Parts: sequence; structure tokens; C-alpha cells
Amino acid sequence: MKIVVLDGYTENPGDLSWDALSRLGELTVYDRTAPEDTFERVNGAQIVLTNKTVLNAQLIDAASSLRYIGVLATGYNVVDVCRAKQKGIIVTNVPTYGTTAVAQHVFAMLLEICHHVAHHNDAVQQGRWTSCQDFCFWDYPLIELSGKTMGIIGFGRIGRAVAKIAEAFGMRVLAYDPCQTGPEMRKLDEVLRLSDVISLHCPLLDSTQRIINEEALSKMKPTAILINTSRGALIDDEALCMALKTHRIQAALLDVISTEPIPANHPLLGLENCLITPHIAWAPKESRQRLMDVAVSNVQAFLAGKPINQIKQ
Repeated sequence: MKIVVLDGYTENPGDLSWDALSRLGELTVYDRTAPEDTFERVNGAQIVLTNKTVLNAQLIDAASSLRYIGVLATGYNVVDVCRAKQKGIIVTNVPTYGTTAVAQHVFAMLLEICHHVAHHNDAVQQGRWTSCQDFCFWDYPLIELSGKTMGIIGFGRIGRAVAKIAEAFGMRVLAYDPCQTGPEMRKLDEVLRLSDVISLHCPLLDSTQRIINEEALSKMKPTAILINTSRGALIDDEALCMALKTHRIQAALLDVISTEPIPANHPLLGLENCLITPHIAWAPKESRQRLMDVAVSNVQAFLAGKPINQIKQ
């Protein structure tokens, strides 16, 4: 059984092991695969694993040996699942590996904007505290989270994990998710209007694309902080840029952008009230090890004729 990993570097830049997968077949791991190389590398393989390398209908049609596609992520929009199903190809994903890591990253960014720890450390290292006339100083307003309202758009596993941490900080939690019920649930307009912090955790669907647009931003508090660790296209970048420049909202904290890597001329670059990290919320070693373990289990289950985590849309 020939197994090919098309873009393994982000999952395993060298601190994990592919040994468990290699025991299941003849394994070839590529760090990255350019679009023009994809067919050559997929051709002849029965099992292909991909993170962000696109497997479209044309490639699926041409890869006559392909029997299984494993997505090394939760989102699976890089695979034409409908065409794979028509061809009898099993497609799986890894649905739960990053819950803890992503929730932690939400608060890593939020606490940075509350206290500007990196900036104030730099100021101390530059001698500003040494020369200060007072016993302390701060360059930005400092924010206490207790008593604030956390609005969560998308109340699945990650959204609920974020809610749990928010409550530990003494925050009130409101949530919007048309697929969920519970005492936290509110209409979207209410979440936008009442929240001091809004964190996005919904999948990217036709109904959620640009869910944060000019209209949504106009309903938010001018002191609101927007966080996105889900999918970049949930936000209208141009509308967010204008809202930040005009201080329609206080700040945006983004781990994802609609185009990744971020273009050098992206309008959100260079804004003091926009903190951007390079899609790393999912990436602690512990999280990636869970992803590896589930990906291997998915292949094992497929080989045993009892597939798990199968995408059936």
C-alpha cells in the first residue's frame, strides 16, 4: 500500500515522528507540494494525506489508484469531497485535535491586548523604567476582563472551550449558533451589540462567509475587541480595516486571514490596533501530536474496512 503525505512540514517540522504511519505501508513524505507537482506525487498512491494541498475534481479523476484521502486538519475545503464520493474514495479529517490549543491562543492574544506585555517588556529593556520618575508606568490603557461580556459566534467544541475559560476570568458569556441550544444562546445582533469581546468559532460556509462585514461591525461597541482563530473569510477585510482606522471598534486579534500567507500589501498590516499571528493557534506540539495520532488511527480504520471520521457530505 503506497502512502503519500503531500505537505507534512507544518504538521511535523521535525519534532514528531512519522513512524506509526510508515508501519502501515510504503510511505513518502513531502514537506510541501506545488500545484504543478501534485498529480505526479499522487499518481500510483492508494492513500494520500494533505493539509492545504488542493485535491480537486480533475486530479481525483486522474488518480486512478487513489482510494483514501486523509485531511491533516479539521477543515476539508481543499478536497472535492463530492467528486471523491462519486469515485468511491473515502475522505476523512481530524475533528477534535486543536480544541485546547485554539482556546488557549484566543486568550494569549486577548491578554496581550489587555496588558501589552511584549511592549512593556521592551520598554523596560530599553531603560525606560530605570529612568522613570514613578514606581510604575504604562503606555496603553490596561483592561480587566472580569465583568466583561464575551460573545462567541459558533458554539461547538472550541467555542465552548473558550466560554469555559472566559467564565474562569469572571466574564459573562453570550453565544450565537443556529445549530445549538442553551442559556447562552442569543440572536446574532444581540451578541454583536452587547459583547465587549467577540470570538469567531464557526465553520466557513456560504451562510458564514463575511459574517463580520460593515453592517455587523456597525453594531459592535466602539470598545469591542474582535478575535478570529477560525477562518479568515469570516471577515470582510476591507470593512474591518476601515472600522479599525476610524476606531469604530477598539482592536482586532487575528490568527487567520482570507489569503494565507498574508500578502505584503494587505490592508490590515501596519495597523497598531490589529494584532496578527501566522495561523499558529492549532500548532503547539501537543496538539500536533494528537493530530498525528488521529490521522494514523483514521488510516488504520480504513485499512480494516471500518473507516472513522469520514466526511459524508
